[in-house]
Amino acid sequence: MAPKDLAIVILAAGKGTRLKSSLAKVLHRAGGRALVEQVLRACAPLGAKKTVVVVGHQAEQVMAVVEPTGAKTVLQQPQHGTGHAVQVARRAVGNSKVVVVLPGDAPLIRTETLRAMVAAHRNGNAAATILTAVVADPSGYGRVVRKSETQVGAIVEESQLADEQREVNEINSSIYCFTLEKLWPALAQVKPNNKHREVYLTDAIAILASKGETVLAQVAPDPREVLGCNTRADLAEVDRIFREWKRNALMSDGVSIQLPETVLIDPEVIAGEDTVIEPAVHLLGKTKIGARCVIRTGSVLTDALLGDDVIVEPHCVIGNSRLDEHVTVGPFARLRNDNHLKAGAHIGNFVELKKTTVGEGTKAGHLTYLGDAKIGAKSNIGAGTITCNYDGFHKHPTTIGNRVFIGSDAALVAPVRVGDGAYVAAGSTITDNVPAEALGIARGRQVNKPGWAAKQRRQLASEAGQKKSSRKSRSRGTTKGRRRR
Repeated sequence: MAPKDLAIVILAAGKGTRLKSSLAKVLHRAGGRALVEQVLRACAPLGAKKTVVVVGHQAEQVMAVVEPTGAKTVLQQPQHGTGHAVQVARRAVGNSKVVVVLPGDAPLIRTETLRAMVAAHRNGNAAATILTAVVADPSGYGRVVRKSETQVGAIVEESQLADEQREVNEINSSIYCFTLEKLWPALAQVKPNNKHREVYLTDAIAILASKGETVLAQVAPDPREVLGCNTRADLAEVDRIFREWKRNALMSDGVSIQLPETVLIDPEVIAGEDTVIEPAVHLLGKTKIGARCVIRTGSVLTDALLGDDVIVEPHCVIGNSRLDEHVTVGPFARLRNDNHLKAGAHIGNFVELKKTTVGEGTKAGHLTYLGDAKIGAKSNIGAGTITCNYDGFHKHPTTIGNRVFIGSDAALVAPVRVGDGAYVAAGSTITDNVPAEALGIARGRQVNKPGWAAKQRRQLASEAGQKKSSRKSRSRGTTKGRRRR
């Protein structure tokens, strides 16, 4: 049977009541993506002819996540169970011969596991194949009761287990593979004879088994792959596992991670060999880090692009910025969006950048804000410098040339240009362009008054003595008055 005869159906219509959330269950995130997106990504390499997602609760929001992947959505409304959801998808599945059915809230499932299940199903000429897991504590799960080494006799819910079945620790994952010409007649026979009045897919499996059809069980190699997300605790555990897998993958590729359990890394992050990631670092979005970089404690990088040999000192926040080779940043620096730090640039402590290009070898060491600025090579930006780029209505650019020296506590009122080789005197408020090789100075002239300090101290001491004498006089008068009474 050709792979193109395969269809995927993902059940994503449920609300997820136990999460106690206004957000649909499958839109909650784990491992840096929505749950349903993780499932779709696991299924994509199977090369299915059709991928169908059954939506219901918050259908529009779920569709907004699903449809960019190329999957088709169908609406289950009202929602009458898992079997009913598959029936709703029947037309969208079309003339496919085999279907894999998955819940949209089991994001840890791996492509390799699904591929092995489909192969076992086809090789066994089965009507249905169930993905199962062997767990230490099967409490709360339906148990898979086998009638032979390979074939399933029944799936028994925990409330209906016989005493001898309670020792069974093989559980149903709710992930299945069906031969559709066998599934549709079985589903048609399922009756909603349960307290919820719903059509369950497990009942169709029971019907197939009762008719002597081949129902196989394929055990997942890692039982964590079948974990669903019914509670917040489940979400946290699934997210932890995703993060663990990602960290392990990076370490296998030559990245050192100190105290890895404290480091949060999104799935699309890339890091080069011999890079060191210290504790409590967050690497988010599509961050890409070169070789031999150091990301120190507490830093958060989102959609950042780092060249080789970059050092990010502790507690920096970097968003959507490019740092070329041998750049150093921090500690306690904030790079907002759209910055470009060229080779050898240095951004120091308590410096904030926004939409700024910093030239090769340029330094801004302390307590500075640079916004909407272009700075040339080998310039020095003194402590306390700010680009006054916003007039209340519009943002304006500041351009600083090569080999410029900006003195401490300078304010550059944009739009303004400082030419190559120019100096700006400390404490200046620059409102006009500074030509190349010029000194820009804009501050009040200093006036020294000889003897002023000594005179001021004498006057203050005299005033203090007079106040003290006055308080004593008032105090004596009050005491005498009391004695007369």
